[in-house]
Amino acid sequence: MTYAVASALQAAVYQALQGDAVLTALVGSNVFDELPKGDLPSLFVSLGPETAVDASDADGDGAWHRFTVSVVTESAGFQSAKDAAGAISDALHGANLTLSRGRLVGLWFQKAVARRQSGKRRQIDMVFRARVEDAVAG
Repeated sequence: MTYAVASALQAAVYQALQGDAVLTALVGSNVFDELPKGDLPSLFVSLGPETAVDASDADGDGAWHRFTVSVVTESAGFQSAKDAAGAISDALHGANLTLSRGRLVGLWFQKAVARRQSGKRRQIDMVFRARVEDAVAG
């Protein structure tokens, strides 16, 4: 088992979202690993919770990661959030991301939940599943 590639995976996902032209056109630079202090933008993307389970085998260490990417909007409807969620899905599903440690074997969209929160706020939580291998012998 290894969790050593988790940071590299998160950084690569963040960079992929920050660098995606379609998503940037929709949310600007409002892709956050940590929410900023003060007022939040009316539409933003946030990296969220993650779970990891062992996927090591005879060839080396590895793990399955399930992580959440959330789209939050203050718009009255879901349209802007769904547009951003679609761009995120396009950017990540099947992406061939380069990690600073280890190797991404595959990255897949798993599910999404769209819900109303208090007031006009809407949120879509998208769950992705990634398989990673660690290039460093354990």
